[in-house]
Amino acid sequence: MAPPTPSRSIDPRVRIGHVHLKVADLERALAFYRDVLGFELQQRFGPGAAFLSAGGYHHHLGLNVWESRGGAPPPRGTTGLYHLAILYPTRASLADALRRLVAAGIPLEGAADHGVSEALYLRDPDGNGVELYRDRAPAEWPRDAEGGLAMVTGPLDLEALLAEPEAPPD
Repeated sequence: MAPPTPSRSIDPRVRIGHVHLKVADLERALAFYRDVLGFELQQRFGPGAAFLSAGGYHHHLGLNVWESRGGAPPPRGTTGLYHLAILYPTRASLADALRRLVAAGIPLEGAADHGVSEALYLRDPDGNGVELYRDRAPAEWPRDAEGGLAMVTGPLDLEALLAEPEAPPD
């Protein structure tokens, strides 16, 4: 039996609220997400979990070792999380993220200009894929001859991104 066809699209205000990751070492994961990327620790939940956010929200990111303490990343070729994507509000804030990665010696796996966004790709200490990106305004998105979205994957000029002026402090 085929699944029913939805009668209408999902409410356009729906958002993905948070990501909760199983990690092998909570302190190592905190050192990456808090100390390198700059998320704020909102709460520790005993010795096995931590909740982090940007701007004081209850949590954008949950980390736990409940089922994964000391575990290895899943092998390539298996299902699971491809990457989590962290949206930065401005090009200057994405540049700040790149500077943090460089200062911490964390290598990029890739960087791309998708026309609709600029993105940095890397791995966290547990091997999870992480995308750090900023969206362009919809008026700047590439379109095909019929007006449809025409995303691309081109090179991102990292030197130009690093030359971006620093974001003013909050």
